[in-house]
Amino acid sequence: MKALIRLRMSTQDAHYAGNLVDGARILQLFGDIATELLIRNDGDEGLFKALDMVEYFAPVYAGDFIEAVGEIVSSGNSSRKMIFEARKVIVPRPDINETACDLLDEPIIVCKASGTCVVPKDKQRKVRSEK
Repeated sequence: MKALIRLRMSTQDAHYAGNLVDGARILQLFGDIATELLIRNDGDEGLFKALDMVEYFAPVYAGDFIEAVGEIVSSGNSSRKMIFEARKVIVPRPDINETACDLLDEPIIVCKASGTCVVPKDKQRKVRSEK
């Protein structure tokens, strides 16, 4: 099961000089994806227990369009192991003019992560055979 979010980073997302977006903003997207996956899988938002790996590959700036995807790769009785990837798909081109943007031929991977979420047994509303 997979989920996807695509959105534009705003100037409110910029945290550092040069309109650089804080890496924690990408992790927030991964949290939203995990919540959607748990709702679809278990009928409950569950809880993020841990991120066991986070790697950043490229900077993200205000104006960039980010596509973040996540997938449940294994399930235990209450745990759900997930992987995530965020890619830059559109970039602003202020060198051309203030409204110019380019759709990238090849998305740029900006972050990858993996982690575990938990949905307590008494909160799971879907029968495992339905999944």
